[in-house]
Amino acid sequence: MKLDFGTHIDGYIVDCAFTVAFNPMYDPLLQATRDATNTGIKVISTRFSALSVGCACKLIEWGIRTVSYTHLDVYKRQEAGIDARLCDVGAAIQEVMESYEVEINGKVFQGRGFVREDLECSHYMKNFDVGHVPLRLAKAKQLLGTINNNFGTLAFCRRYLDRLGEMKYLMALKNLCDNNIIQPYPPLCDTKGSYVSQFEHTILLRPTCKEVISRGDDY
Repeated sequence: MKLDFGTHIDGYIVDCAFTVAFNPMYDPLLQATRDATNTGIKVISTRFSALSVGCACKLIEWGIRTVSYTHLDVYKRQEAGIDARLCDVGAAIQEVMESYEVEINGKVFQGRGFVREDLECSHYMKNFDVGHVPLRLAKAKQLLGTINNNFGTLAFCRRYLDRLGEMKYLMALKNLCDNNIIQPYPPLCDTKGSYVSQFEHTILLRPTCKEVISRGDDY
């Protein structure tokens, strides 16, 4: 079971996630992901700030997919982004990762080693840098106004639109996605029958140090 939760104040997000299993059979998978997360936290620094939205720090051993990391540049924009998805690390990052000698022993599951976007999409986010795009669909214009007024560039799901009283908006939402105004984020899935573990933290990169602001006494 994956627990993913977070909060924000004026667009400054603290987000984290962890996975729990009630069968020791899955412990190696969880430990592999936990080790990869902690290794990524050790090596991430301001030298990766060129990856303005996020950098994926992925360590794969014995067919286990590990984790993605999000770098939030709060000095550039208040509203946070969603982590980079389905991307590989560069050679330099991989070299640093391997220097920490995080060992993952044992073949746990026969997954692909990476996940793909699949199933029905429910989560969306307005693109940060989108300019004015002329929309012909009146409903799309109205829906975009609702999104701007209530979410800005924060992520939202369809349930939030339902609560705001929006009705019959799927065609308008698709139109906004087709015009690259809204970015859809479908669920990430591995092969059927395999298992995926996730651990996630939010890191604040200061000029001289870094702070794991989602870290607690027990996580």
